[in-house]
Amino acid sequence: MRLRWLAPLAGALMVGCGYNTIQSMDERAAGAKQQIEVQLQRRSDLIGNLVNTVKRYAEHEEAVFTGVAEARSRVGEAVRSGDPAQMDAANTQLTGALGRLIAVAENYPLLKADQLFLRLQDELSGTENRIAVARQDYNEAARDYNSYIRQFPQNLTAKVTGAKPRQYFEASAEAGQAPRVDFGSPTGTSGSNPSGGGASGSGPPR
Repeated sequence: MRLRWLAPLAGALMVGCGYNTIQSMDERAAGAKQQIEVQLQRRSDLIGNLVNTVKRYAEHEEAVFTGVAEARSRVGEAVRSGDPAQMDAANTQLTGALGRLIAVAENYPLLKADQLFLRLQDELSGTENRIAVARQDYNEAARDYNSYIRQFPQNLTAKVTGAKPRQYFEASAEAGQAPRVDFGSPTGTSGSNPSGGGASGSGPPR
């Protein structure tokens, strides 16, 4: 007879000790984290489209294209892992690969004037902003959640239910802004490409 009352009593105690609030705050943080993942994947996809555009003018820059492909693959793996530290590291690596791709584009005046290339860069900038907003939203949600489960008596409920502190998404400085083509250089002259491929003002899209 006594055992019959234990389950309702335990449930009432957990509700009184913040169980529902813990679940709600955890779901909010999870939703914000998912937005980071969505935007990181979108950034990776846009960079893939950017590579395809650059290839139309600079097919021989294979080392740069391979580096971007490998970095994009790591972003996909990191997003699937759900680990903020891995996502930050992979995104930083992709930013470095993107910088090398943009450096190649500097040597191709016709590429710098390509409308698709320009549009993709604008979309990348917008995605960078959305990543920053999503990161801020997640970190705020994670901070509120972490602070709540450390307080008494919620810390007892967290211990019983296995609720763990959430890791923050601390983006490194290198991942903060996508590099862009410098349009201050003359577009009527062709530069030499870093791989020794010679002049490259020609090579219109096929």
